[in-house]
Amino acid sequence: MLLFFTLGLLIHFVFFASIFDIYFTSPLVHGMTPQFTPLPPPARRLVLFVADGLRADTLYELDENGTSRAPFIRNIIMHEGSWGISHTRVPTESRPGHVALIAGFYEDVSAVAKGWKENPVEFDSLFNESKYTWSWGSPDILPMFAKGASGDHVYTYSYDAKREDFGAQDATKLDTWVFDNVKDFFHHARNNQSLFSKINEEKIVFFLHLLGIDTNGHAHRPSSRDYKDNIKKVDDGVKEIVSMFNHFYGNDGKTTFIFTSDHGMTDWGSHGAGHPSETLTPLVTWGAGINYPQRVSAQQFDDSFLKEWRLENWKRLDVNQGILPVDYLNNTDLFKAESMFTNAVQILEQFKVKMTQKKEVTLPFLFTPFKLLSDSKQFNILRKARSYIKHRKFDEVVSLCKELIHLALKGLSYYHTYDRFFLGINVVIGFVGWISYASLLIIKSHSNLIKGVSKEVKKPSHLLPCSFVAIGILVAFFLLIQACPWTYYVYGLLPVPIWYAVLREFQVVQDLVTSLLTYPLSHFVGYLLVFTLGIEILVLSFFYRYMLTAGLTAFAVWPFLTRLWTRAKVTSLSWAFFSVLLAVFPLMPVVGRKPDISLVMGAGLLVLLLSLCVVTSLRKRKDSFRKEELLVHLLQVLSTVLSMYVVYSTQSSLLRKQGLPLMNQIISWATLGAYCNCQCILYSGKTWRRKGLGKNQFLRTSSLFVPLLSSPAVFQRLFSILLSLMSTYLLLSTGYEAVFPLVLSCLMFVWINIEQETLQQSGVCCKQKLTSIQFSYNTDITQFRQLYLDDIRRAFFLVFFLVTAFFGTGNIASINSFDLASVYCFLTVFSPFMMGALMMWKILIPFVLVMCAFEAVQLTTQLSSKSLFLIVLVISDIMALHFFFLVKDYGSWLDIGTSISHYVIVMSMTIFLVFLNGLAQLLTTKKLRLCGKPKSHFM
Repeated sequence: MLLFFTLGLLIHFVFFASIFDIYFTSPLVHGMTPQFTPLPPPARRLVLFVADGLRADTLYELDENGTSRAPFIRNIIMHEGSWGISHTRVPTESRPGHVALIAGFYEDVSAVAKGWKENPVEFDSLFNESKYTWSWGSPDILPMFAKGASGDHVYTYSYDAKREDFGAQDATKLDTWVFDNVKDFFHHARNNQSLFSKINEEKIVFFLHLLGIDTNGHAHRPSSRDYKDNIKKVDDGVKEIVSMFNHFYGNDGKTTFIFTSDHGMTDWGSHGAGHPSETLTPLVTWGAGINYPQRVSAQQFDDSFLKEWRLENWKRLDVNQGILPVDYLNNTDLFKAESMFTNAVQILEQFKVKMTQKKEVTLPFLFTPFKLLSDSKQFNILRKARSYIKHRKFDEVVSLCKELIHLALKGLSYYHTYDRFFLGINVVIGFVGWISYASLLIIKSHSNLIKGVSKEVKKPSHLLPCSFVAIGILVAFFLLIQACPWTYYVYGLLPVPIWYAVLREFQVVQDLVTSLLTYPLSHFVGYLLVFTLGIEILVLSFFYRYMLTAGLTAFAVWPFLTRLWTRAKVTSLSWAFFSVLLAVFPLMPVVGRKPDISLVMGAGLLVLLLSLCVVTSLRKRKDSFRKEELLVHLLQVLSTVLSMYVVYSTQSSLLRKQGLPLMNQIISWATLGAYCNCQCILYSGKTWRRKGLGKNQFLRTSSLFVPLLSSPAVFQRLFSILLSLMSTYLLLSTGYEAVFPLVLSCLMFVWINIEQETLQQSGVCCKQKLTSIQFSYNTDITQFRQLYLDDIRRAFFLVFFLVTAFFGTGNIASINSFDLASVYCFLTVFSPFMMGALMMWKILIPFVLVMCAFEAVQLTTQLSSKSLFLIVLVISDIMALHFFFLVKDYGSWLDIGTSISHYVIVMSMTIFLVFLNGLAQLLTTKKLRLCGKPKSHFM
């Protein structure tokens, strides 16, 4: 069985990785011939301002007094330049946004594995093609363009990463640092002949990355005064820099200025997904080669922004990345036509290279070219465009080139996704095979469904293995002659051994069919419909959180539709009460909520009150609560009190803009237990040193392992696990979600009781007192029973509770649903991997509570964990197969990102279940002692 789970885990990793090979491969094309416009450019230099995290509406709108918070930029819009909205794409993060702006392509998603900081693939950029580039700003953004440059002509000046502190007193200092350093740079250039000559060359770029607005947005929300005041500071700084440039270069009219943003920000201070507040960014340009403002009487857009911003009389020019925005250019019609023609030829070159690459590795009789852009059509369009230029029909040239660009981009997408169908079919075949094999294993080894069917043991034939070996060789040869990547071999060959294992159990299939024919057809169809309905409710809950509310309401009614109500009224009422209480959480706001520390404090007080009741109850029982266990319990209560203090103290300190107190940070990490075995804790460049702890001491001080010191009795151990995890969860909470684990745990305890009742009702076994049941690693396997039909319901309950554990706390399948404020008790300096790990642990805590309760359900119902866990895996995999078919690459970017997120979440949940199952077994079965050598029930 261990081998089965290991292979299953590897197979699921392959299925998980397949989505990235199918949908997230690098779009870059190498090997094109460079194309240049034959006419001289209107500007000698470019100044690029990127205000990180700036929303279009916040910049363009007027404040409550009817004045602009960015008067200089608004004056540019009305008197000097062109403006519009730049439509960014998912993921709306800083690195992919800057890559789109500066390199002209949408970021390769594999960059997320490197925190959007390193270049997973080499790419060209505007900076690389410049004569010189000087850049100032964040150390997270600048190095990636300098690292990818050929030569040493890209210079970067960045502040220390520790300045990016969400709890800092004044985040506008990040922008002030940039403006001051640019001024110092030009002051120094006047006294440095070498530098002076460089900055007077042609084809030079000055890049100013302004991170203050993004930092203030994360820390205080875009609606805050801090965010809006930062915009005013940036506007003042841009005004000074523009004046300095004009003065330095003697108003030569050869400088182009661009002011834009890499992404926007949601109302709750996050970004990463496809909400309009994240994808709509400002774009204001002026200077050499840029059109002056154009007064218009009316404009047609699908939104009402123009009226809201009172800019309806100034022509708005929206842009998308990749296509030259000729409407922004102020030059001759010939220059516009030549520039558009060059842009079209550049994209066409990419199309040709992509087509050639795919044609070379595909068998001739299998290659299907992109029919909308054949060689003859390419030639005709280019010839016609050149003819129009010669006859000075420049408008026709622009129109024709736009058509060519549109077709070339469609062709690029066609060849980029050429193998998607082939890969998808292989993954689906493997998925179906795995689900079939796991189902057959359940029926064969863990149920009585075919035990009564008489059968003859047939001698295995050599035809089956030989056939599958031949199929494997043919598949490998087919991939080899097409020079496919090694991952294609994995996806193509994986179904072969899986389906071999399925067909080896053909006798089981025959016996299953024979057994099912003895059941009434109406019963079989009824069970199948109920199972299908349950799966569909789980799938729909990913799209509509209120489906969880509907499901939990149905759970609440369930005991009253059975004999449970007559046998256990108190348990049934408790089940109904906590099911309805938990059903409220999916109806709560997903995101956008303001931090409410009073709710976190209230959750802490409820934990303390519950602890008092539990201790009082256990103290009344003789020999049930030893002094050692009482001490452990008191330590956990103290940890909860400390967590409440840290949350309140940290929130107060951040509101006063005094940053994260060092002592609060130390207590938070100590509570989490993540650094208890480390030699130091780093904070703002300083090191807090402490004596290292040994292995056993580490287990005793880490909050996660404190439950191992408690009694192995089911109730006491589960309650100890709740207390330990709640102290950490409080530190990671900002509002109502702090109450969620408490309500979930209460329902889990009632679930354990009610499953005992259902088992006794079915006559499978006699009821044991819950207080007499203890977790033990060495459970007698003779006590295990076979699976019954009702066990499918138990497995479904587990999957439903796991889905509720994720979506019930306000999360959705979107990057922007996770609030960075959740980690402010641990760190405020920007660190994507550390912050992501902390938020991941916050998500997993309810999962751990559910899995530990599931361990108790398996114990009290005398069911092997392996058999029930197999059913859970089958249900999860059926859900994953649903979402695999629902993944799409068309429609809005929000829909595309969400569909992919759903598949990633359910596959991650399936993989995590294996690890969480092991963690739950560790937390429930192992026993340590405060003094002497550690002991356990199985050593």
